[in-house]
Amino acid sequence: MWDRVRKARARIFRSPHTEEDNNREERTHKEKRTHNLFEAAAVYVSARAEDDQDQIDEASGWVSPEALSFGVSELACRAVIALARERDQSPQTVARTLLGLPAA
Repeated sequence: MWDRVRKARARIFRSPHTEEDNNREERTHKEKRTHNLFEAAAVYVSARAEDDQDQIDEASGWVSPEALSFGVSELACRAVIALARERDQSPQTVARTLLGLPAA
């Protein structure tokens, strides 16, 4: 709430000091950029594939564990569908092959 009041005051008075504050807030916001769950999932899965623990830990902190789980699941579904189309096989066959399971 106070952030809105400060921004409104800055718009009204347009003093150099408030402009400096606004620029500082914009820099801070850019530095603390939020990541969406799909970006977190992509970084997490690729880091797991490359066994990069630092990237795994970083991506794990971007979103909640539930959101990361959903993103990883969605990524897996899309990957299996893409491979199935590429190989002209069913998604079930591709998934079982990727996991080293016998054909159903």
